[in-house]
Amino acid sequence: MSSTPAFRDVDVVVIGAGQAGLSTAYGLLRQGFEPHTGFVVLDADDGPGGAWQHRWPSLTLTTTHRVHDLPGLPFSPDDHGAPAVESVPAYFAEYERSFDLPVIRPVRVIAVRRTDDDRFRVETDAGAWTARAVVNATGTWTRPFVPRYPGQDTFRGRQLHTVEYRAAEDFRGRHVVVVGGGASATQLLGEISRVTSTTWVTRREPVWRDGVFDEDAGRAVVAQVEQAVREGRRPGSVVGLTGLLTSTPYIRDGLDRGVLQRRPMFDHITPDGVAWDPSDGREGIAIHADVILWATGFRAAVGHLAPLQLRAPGGGIRMDGTHVAGEPRIHLVGYGPSASTIGANRAGQSAARQLRRLLRPDLARSA
Repeated sequence: MSSTPAFRDVDVVVIGAGQAGLSTAYGLLRQGFEPHTGFVVLDADDGPGGAWQHRWPSLTLTTTHRVHDLPGLPFSPDDHGAPAVESVPAYFAEYERSFDLPVIRPVRVIAVRRTDDDRFRVETDAGAWTARAVVNATGTWTRPFVPRYPGQDTFRGRQLHTVEYRAAEDFRGRHVVVVGGGASATQLLGEISRVTSTTWVTRREPVWRDGVFDEDAGRAVVAQVEQAVREGRRPGSVVGLTGLLTSTPYIRDGLDRGVLQRRPMFDHITPDGVAWDPSDGREGIAIHADVILWATGFRAAVGHLAPLQLRAPGGGIRMDGTHVAGEPRIHLVGYGPSASTIGANRAGQSAARQLRRLLRPDLARSA
């Protein structure tokens, strides 16, 4: 952590110190921007690690999606079976120290506004910074999404989102309905089903993918998300569009044990569970539930950018590469097609190069 410096007027403010923010900070450093005077990174957390420091303890490097190296420093954990909540934040902390990055924390950004002299005022709970450009790298973890269903407020059991999950043992002896068709849903379903009974429901049929998710498949998925953000639509999840790999150990185990038997999405929630209405000759069904676990994803954490009025009619933010269309001084890294660890790395480097050319063409790049 850096102590708050006297410099409050900089070229670039980076918001967030997760994978996207650190990649961008490294890129700015290599492009010749001076720490503190040329750029700062404002992070809302008390310590390094981004969203990784808030993950559930049972998530390990062997069960999560691959954690790609940050640029310039390989990630070489001693134990891939160690909790990701420990190993990844330790790596991020080492990264910040190694490059002496100007990360200032805890600083929560409240709003970003334009100033009369065509700069940006970044308002925080620790005062304000002004900048010629802003890179938003806040990810999605702080904006969990829970859909609304009739009767939701009448449920007498426990409802929680993935962000609140800690251990399967918390649910022993209770029937758990897991909602969601992505990686987190299947991981947690696998864990919970080992200690108690479960029901799995998804809005769409799961997309099972055999074999390996190769680069060609990855490029096709990223292209879909890029098209959405170019058109100003809400970006879909890169991970969500990849489908569920049957070769993944926890998915293979769940299929073998028969716990990945999906039911369609329920129609309403009752005080004691979930229910499906009669339709097309089908009788109504009700299932008792003590817990509803919403593994229903996240939305981009961009509420503090609202004063800039960036949203398009489609509900998303129209993008041109890493910057907002028509505004090359506002970059969103870790948004849309760069919402993955490897995507964030590339986007951070790209944003830094563009900002050097735009703001400081006089700067010499580092070797």
